[in-house]
Amino acid sequence: MTDPVSKAPRILAIANQKGGVGKTTTAINLATALAAVGKKVLVVDLDPQGNASTGFGIPSSERHVGTYDVLIGDTSPIEAILPTLVPGLSVMPATTDLAGAELELVDLERREYRLAEALRDSLGGLGLDYVMIDAPPSLGLLTLNALVAADAVIVPLQCEFFALEGLAQLMRTIDLVRGRFNPGLSLQGVVLTMFDKRNNLSESVAADVRQHLGDVVYETAIPRNVRISEAPSHGKPVLLYDLRCPGSQAYVMLASELIRRESALAEAA
Repeated sequence: MTDPVSKAPRILAIANQKGGVGKTTTAINLATALAAVGKKVLVVDLDPQGNASTGFGIPSSERHVGTYDVLIGDTSPIEAILPTLVPGLSVMPATTDLAGAELELVDLERREYRLAEALRDSLGGLGLDYVMIDAPPSLGLLTLNALVAADAVIVPLQCEFFALEGLAQLMRTIDLVRGRFNPGLSLQGVVLTMFDKRNNLSESVAADVRQHLGDVVYETAIPRNVRISEAPSHGKPVLLYDLRCPGSQAYVMLASELIRRESALAEAA
């Protein structure tokens, strides 16, 4: 019988090479919603902007080590993990050094596997259910490390005119990573973000995306909601800032949907 404490966590990369689509917001609040239902979650902040770390209320002055140190090989992931205000949820923060990591990784051996190997070698005994990697809005070496480390990808997709065009490029990248580095990588789902039901364009884009991608698109769409935008300035996920707002409720529903999908995958395996 497998020891539940030593099980490998499910690693999900939150990725989209386009900025401003709600990627970090989704990483923060989906992780929080999962922790709220008893899952043990680690958020890995791989974006040099460090917005996921800030969104959990961790100031730069408290980020002594982080994902940069783990990638370069100076630090074990366990040493870089910090607790958050959310029980059961921790974060591996981004430090200012991460901005130069793309250049430093170029000359390192197995540069595409740095994060995968670090996580695999260190996290098995922590009892984590999920590791969520907040990838930067680009398709460079940091995002490649996220995709190589991940079991699956969640793609936040803003309800705007060019949404499908950007998604096509990311899908090609996922196929490339699957073919060359990580054959087990899959697309966990596409999350429609910044959905405004009063806007005909949002409805049109959502219908278009669902027509092209079918069931891979989550039923839950994340609405445009001012409380979601306000929460990071208070260093809190929106679920702690205002649990009753439509944005918080949408992330709770998204977490439930993700758990159902994951359960179905586990049963089918």
